[in-house]
Amino acid sequence: MKPLNILIEGIPDTVKTTTAAIYRSRLITTVEDLCKSANIKEIKISIGTPSLMQATASSDPHKGESVENDNISVEKRSTQYKAQSPLYNFDFLILPRSVKEDLLTCIDLIKVEAKVFNEWNLKSIEPFPKTALNFYGEPGTGKTLAAHAIASYLGKNIIVASYAQIESKYHGEGPKNVEALFLAAERNNAVLFIDEADSLLSKRLTNVTQGSEQAINSMRSQLLISIGQFKGTVIFATNLIENYDKAFDTRVYNIHFPLPDTEARAQLWTAHLPKELPLSEDVLIQTLAEVDNICGRDIKNAIVNTAVKCALNNVDPITLKDLLNGIARIKQSRTTGFVETLEATEEGELINKLKSHIDSGQAQVNELPNPSSIG
Repeated sequence: MKPLNILIEGIPDTVKTTTAAIYRSRLITTVEDLCKSANIKEIKISIGTPSLMQATASSDPHKGESVENDNISVEKRSTQYKAQSPLYNFDFLILPRSVKEDLLTCIDLIKVEAKVFNEWNLKSIEPFPKTALNFYGEPGTGKTLAAHAIASYLGKNIIVASYAQIESKYHGEGPKNVEALFLAAERNNAVLFIDEADSLLSKRLTNVTQGSEQAINSMRSQLLISIGQFKGTVIFATNLIENYDKAFDTRVYNIHFPLPDTEARAQLWTAHLPKELPLSEDVLIQTLAEVDNICGRDIKNAIVNTAVKCALNNVDPITLKDLLNGIARIKQSRTTGFVETLEATEEGELINKLKSHIDSGQAQVNELPNPSSIG
């Protein structure tokens, strides 16, 4: 029997995409078993409360019916994925030196790939040249920005996609969308960036029905095939690399994006503090840079939130304590046990501790190197 195309809508955004895919597949498998057992060729499925179904039917009588989507070619599917100009260039990228050097090495490899692997036939011993990159690390560490920066450095556009855009509401359509996505990138000579890759490249599911395994794992299988056949640069990003299937590791060059070190934090603070922002004389970049366990996104949010709070309370200029409190609030929002505000004694102890490691002659903002000149 031909697989059914069942449209299921209304699953809340709070439900993980992988979980939603599992239960969609379970429903489809159950309905297919019913049709096979009862010798039914066509069936209409409606899911929802009576009032909701009545309202849906009145607004769109075709909602809930089987949708024929199998005849859409891969070429036509590929048109849904649009290439865009990179949002950031490489000079905007602020990372620890080791990470930036890794990225530059990858770019150099991409530049000589055709010569080394095709003309010199190294493809005979390395069938998967590492033009497939995988960025992993905590949120806010620059993975997405780096993907745009690489595309800009290579002089190419970028296609950005996520698991939610690839995984189809139609049963069995996910693998076709994966194939179409790679086709779109190759046709446009664009860098392909796939975010939330852990959802797409997770380990094989267990303790679920055979139909559910097939629905989710088939996309992964197609992705591995597409990587091997792709003539271009594809970049994956994840916060959860531990969820990856081991078969993926041999097909990519992994780059870890750690939280910024002291040097990178100093550059990030400098880049995110506009000269027009009224700052007190006690605001020293190197003092702020000693506050660890924060990422670039934390620094940006702390500055914006602090500036808004000070403006609302007519505080001018912004002091070191204001910015430290801003960072404290950011940390408290993602960790437990971190105080929301710094009492006078705590503030003094923290600042004295930080200043003991800092040469005051190197702490002025205008003495720091331009972020774009480092790395």
